[in-house]
Amino acid sequence: MNVPDEQSAADRLKRLQCARRDMEEARYSGARRVRDQNGEEIEFRSDAELARAMVALDREIAAITGRTRNAFTFRTSKGLDHA
Repeated sequence: MNVPDEQSAADRLKRLQCARRDMEEARYSGARRVRDQNGEEIEFRSDAELARAMVALDREIAAITGRTRNAFTFRTSKGLDHA
């Protein structure tokens, strides 16, 4: 029975989701510093670095949940039908 592994995965998922939310809040407020659950403060050098960290968290979350983030593919035209 893998209850301890499932519980640790659930705990890890919750921590990752909290970290992702905190990073998102910091990014949209213009801050570059995030305090983690251990009380340690992380300062990102740029918005791009913070965005990359968020993408890395998204990947970890997707690996645990077995889902990927939704992506949209746009198909545009100038209104001419090329059938």
